[in-house]
Amino acid sequence: MLFLRELHSVDSVDTVISSKPLNILIAEDEPDIAALYKKVLEKRKHKATITTNGEDCLKAYHEIYQRHRFSSGQQLYHQSDSKNTPFDVVILDCKIPQMNGIEVAKEILAVNPHQRIIFASAYIKDTVIDSIKNLKQVGTESVQKPFEIKRLIDLVEDKMVYEELKKLGVDIDVIKAVNPTHEQISDLLGRLQNVRNYKSNEKK
Repeated sequence: MLFLRELHSVDSVDTVISSKPLNILIAEDEPDIAALYKKVLEKRKHKATITTNGEDCLKAYHEIYQRHRFSSGQQLYHQSDSKNTPFDVVILDCKIPQMNGIEVAKEILAVNPHQRIIFASAYIKDTVIDSIKNLKQVGTESVQKPFEIKRLIDLVEDKMVYEELKKLGVDIDVIKAVNPTHEQISDLLGRLQNVRNYKSNEKK
């Protein structure tokens, strides 16, 4: 079964906690994969909410959405920024029962366009990639199964983004101290890369 070969490697995942604790919503209908996600993420001090179909995932999202809205005094999520998302990241399998991952993502992004979503699926083919692109959200990413669980952890915790920032001379510890969102550090990286490219072109 997909991912069973990864179960033995849970204990080998780096236990050094380099990321702030994240609140993560997951839609995954394979019990073994869901258990793997939960075990590894919670080992790294993240909170993982597991759902097994699209409808339950959307229901769980809206429940936290309502609590967050009333506690923050906001009327609508689309008036807020990325700091005010109910989950730091939503991980969706594309082929889940009752409502597929793309449909769930559309519903979530309709109420909260700042929500970061990662599609983790064995079915990320051209048609699914096109569908993801059509969502037109910067915070929407994808990873194709099977993959090493460390790859998902690195993606969730923005390891690659921080490494690129470090290459540009950014003090990563200072950035992490303010607990930025994925959207904020991605925006920072994009701006710094644009500045670097502009300076590079000036020298030519």
